[in-house]
Amino acid sequence: MTFRKKQLLGLGLTVLFLVVLLFVILLNTGKMKENMLEIVEDQYAKVNAALAIRQSVLLTDRELVNIIYDGSDTDSATVIPLLRENQEFIRTSILELEGRLNKEKSKVLLGEIDTAFTNYLNMEQRLLAALESGATENELQQIYYSAANDKNLLLQKVNEFKTYQEGLMNESLETANSAYDQLILSLIASVVSATILIALVTLWVIRSTSRSLEAVTEGIQNVDYNNLEEIPRLNVESHDEIGKIAASFNSMAASLETFYKKEREFTEEISEQNWVQTESAELVNLYTRSTEVESLARQLMERLSPAVGASLGAFYLMENNSLKKIASYADGGGTAGREEIALREGLVGQSAALKEMIYMEDVPDDYTAISTGLGSMRPKSILIAPVMVKDETVAVVELASLKPFTNAQQRLAEKVFETLGIAVMNILGRMEVERLLLESQAQAEELQSQSEELQAQSEELQTQAEELRMINEQLEERTRDAEQKSAELQVAKEDLEIKAKELQLSSKYKSEFLANMSHELRTPLNSILLLSEMLGEDEESNLTEEQKDFAKVIHTSGEDLLNLINDILDLSKVEVGKLEVVFDAVNISDFGGRIEHVFSHHAVRKGLGFMVELGDDLPELFYTDEQRLQQIVKNLLSNAFKFTEQGAVVVQVEQASAGEKPDFPVSDTWLKISVSDTGIGVPKDKHQQIFEAFQQVDGATMRKYGGTGLGLSISSEFARLLGGTVKVESEEGKGSTFTLLLPSLPHGVQEINPIHEASKEVAIGVEHGIATGTFVMGNHENNDKATANANESATAIALNSGNSDIQEPSNGLSGKTVIITDDDHRNIYALEKALQKEGMKIITAENGMECLEVLRTTDKVDIVLMDIMMPVMDGYETMKQIRGMERFDELPIIALTAKAMKGDKEKCLEAGASDYISKPLKIDQLLSAMRVWLAQN
Repeated sequence: MTFRKKQLLGLGLTVLFLVVLLFVILLNTGKMKENMLEIVEDQYAKVNAALAIRQSVLLTDRELVNIIYDGSDTDSATVIPLLRENQEFIRTSILELEGRLNKEKSKVLLGEIDTAFTNYLNMEQRLLAALESGATENELQQIYYSAANDKNLLLQKVNEFKTYQEGLMNESLETANSAYDQLILSLIASVVSATILIALVTLWVIRSTSRSLEAVTEGIQNVDYNNLEEIPRLNVESHDEIGKIAASFNSMAASLETFYKKEREFTEEISEQNWVQTESAELVNLYTRSTEVESLARQLMERLSPAVGASLGAFYLMENNSLKKIASYADGGGTAGREEIALREGLVGQSAALKEMIYMEDVPDDYTAISTGLGSMRPKSILIAPVMVKDETVAVVELASLKPFTNAQQRLAEKVFETLGIAVMNILGRMEVERLLLESQAQAEELQSQSEELQAQSEELQTQAEELRMINEQLEERTRDAEQKSAELQVAKEDLEIKAKELQLSSKYKSEFLANMSHELRTPLNSILLLSEMLGEDEESNLTEEQKDFAKVIHTSGEDLLNLINDILDLSKVEVGKLEVVFDAVNISDFGGRIEHVFSHHAVRKGLGFMVELGDDLPELFYTDEQRLQQIVKNLLSNAFKFTEQGAVVVQVEQASAGEKPDFPVSDTWLKISVSDTGIGVPKDKHQQIFEAFQQVDGATMRKYGGTGLGLSISSEFARLLGGTVKVESEEGKGSTFTLLLPSLPHGVQEINPIHEASKEVAIGVEHGIATGTFVMGNHENNDKATANANESATAIALNSGNSDIQEPSNGLSGKTVIITDDDHRNIYALEKALQKEGMKIITAENGMECLEVLRTTDKVDIVLMDIMMPVMDGYETMKQIRGMERFDELPIIALTAKAMKGDKEKCLEAGASDYISKPLKIDQLLSAMRVWLAQN
């Protein structure tokens, strides 16, 4: 049982006993209180009321007697109110007694008193009435004495009532005395019992806790206050409060031990700091006594090394970007440190370059040994610290010790080296001044020994020498600044070279990624477009109109995806500066008509107004890249129609005014094309954002308007390439106006990678749906390339994005043998079906090795379609080996590739391709190219 429970038990018994005692006392006290209240408030009050009634009756009677015998001498104005006041008092007292009486006899006596008082009151009223009417004294006496019996009866009844109440009061008093005696006896018995109970409980509690207290006391007395790091613990096994006190004491002892240890560590830290301050102050005094750097370095090493516990040391001074040893400590035959160390050479040179302290404890075995008279031993730790002045290293100190340097020793070294640099620079400056002074003095003595007529010249030379000294100092200062800036520039140059390499590598990765993605996307697109186009044509007439529509939707969706791929590639080419632009004359009037023709059906479909307004001052010819111009305007109009639900879209083409041209125009003629709409508008805070790639006004995941967000970005970049800009004026909810400003540049702008190189022009070929041609003539060993004109071909070709008006011979392909080399079965299948309809003989190969094998084993092959990226042997290597065979020197080879990056075309032609077509293929373009090459052969 815990000490608390013991106390609560004893206290509970005592409280219980006291409660019982209190109950008895309260019971007896209640009875006494009732008796006393009955005596004081009831019976005594009734006796007093009876006495007051008697007194009032006697007072009234005396005043009536005075009225009778004094007669007219009596002041009626004073006596009558007094009589009436007494009447009222008696009546009130009788009424109060009537409400407080509880015994029948008392009520009877009070009734008799009330009757007698009423009779007496009638006599009084008659007497006062007679007095007011002027009655004689005899008449008044007759009225008074006629009622004498009523007065005596009233007094008698009052006395009887008083006597009866006094008897009742005596009975209550005796009852109260009896209750008081009983209460006294109960109190005595209760106090004696409580005393005995408390004594027993106290004795029991004391005996049960004395042993634990003695153990606690003994444990506390055993504490050695001089050694608080090891305080004995109390071993008390009880689970009462004393046990908790013992546990608290043990916890306090642990805390005291921790506190004492921390206090001792703090004292040691303060002592170390005082030691560092004292030692550093003594070492600083060396600075003022030294006049030479070597002397200062020697004294410092002799004083500092023992202070920090170093057994070996060297002091290096910075001179001409190298460190020269000028002092050492415990140098065994000059082996303590090298005589000269270059900047960044070893740890000493590295510390000077990095301007940081170097501390090592794992010293290599080949480090300089510490020598004594009896032998030598390897140090255990090394401390190398630079001496700095204004962030410049002026010296380096190296210290070695047979044991690790303590924190205090390292702090002392740091403290000393903080001010050592200033002292070194002061001494060097003073030495330089002394040297110059000695030189000046020598010159002065030499000049003084000369003739007197040279005296003036001597003084002048002396002045010049002083000026030269000052100039020399300035030159030295500038030299130091130049060296510092040169070092900074070298570091900056190295950083720029590293960043340039990183950017170049990043660009390479990006280009390779885009090329690979282009291949992976264009390869399946090729099959989708070819097969969907063939299905849409339905030459066998076995498809329903709905199925034809399905095929057309598939073909249209594939072309949309192809356009998206081309947009991404165009944007990438612009970013890396490899997009080709061709400046040529453009007829602006025809250009406006083509725009209106292309987009008029969009306006009709959406129920919008559409107008193209051409200015009167437009030039007849405008020099720019028409293809890029068309793409810019197409993107701006596509955006306008997409974000306009009602209203109109207006295109204004005019010559830019002088105020609209840039401050430094590159041309006198500027074209301004404005595309205005009444659509949703663009918030002002997003005017810049919409020209970023993949950004739209509505960027939510459940946005209303679709699109990739590339149109405006590509338009802005194209405009920049053409020397112009695209600006926007818009307010949310009120529509937008996009303005294109372009200069007329007959000679073009400076391009990163020009495309008009005659050696790389081709006659016919297809890239992104635009027909161009390249063929190889003559000896393939020399890889000579020439430019062929499409007019020289047997068939005139004009290919433009699938819109071709070509008159082709019906027998151009029939009966010809073609090898389709592709590792993708989908492409083989699509091409095979398309070419079989032309009556061609098809041979397939899944890689370059199979293609070579087919060529070797087949008598006649008319043309080869060659994919580039294939396993086992790719298209480049295959074409090289085919051209290495003499019999296939003139064999037409058309390279088919899904990679659309710049340089792929040239790479294919260099490998031996006759022509180059990028995927996805267009059937008409492929067939036209095949007919051209077959006709040439």
